[in-house]
Amino acid sequence: MSTLSFLKDLGEKIISSNAQTPENDHKTADELFNYIKKLGLTYKNIRIAATAGKVVLEGEVDTQAEAEKIGIAIGNVQGVESVENKMRVTVSEPGSQYHTVVSGDSLSKIAGKYYGDVQKYDIIFDANKPMLSNPDKIYPGQVLRIPAQK
Repeated sequence: MSTLSFLKDLGEKIISSNAQTPENDHKTADELFNYIKKLGLTYKNIRIAATAGKVVLEGEVDTQAEAEKIGIAIGNVQGVESVENKMRVTVSEPGSQYHTVVSGDSLSKIAGKYYGDVQKYDIIFDANKPMLSNPDKIYPGQVLRIPAQK
């Protein structure tokens, strides 16, 4: 699939500080896996490898959206600077674009940019659940999925 870059110092704080050392890469991978389970993201099988802020995802999911959500969820974790998503997808569909939130952004403003309609913010909100719990709670540096219009 692709490799996405993230701001390492921003995001969910789920990785324990002692896990972020080379000798504890397996612990970081375990914490990321538990986070995916906690969010309820779906997959057929998954393998997460973490080395010094770089994460590689392998496994299989049913849809492109599921693969992208897993990649974005992991990337928006503090301590992760890149995610190489090698997940296999059962059902092929168009890939999403990605948007890095900047100061002053809102989901409406982002929807206007990508869809030409600020009222389509709910498409972006839904595409980023469960990582987003509220459309008003986005932060600069966060990476969001922008699915193709249907």
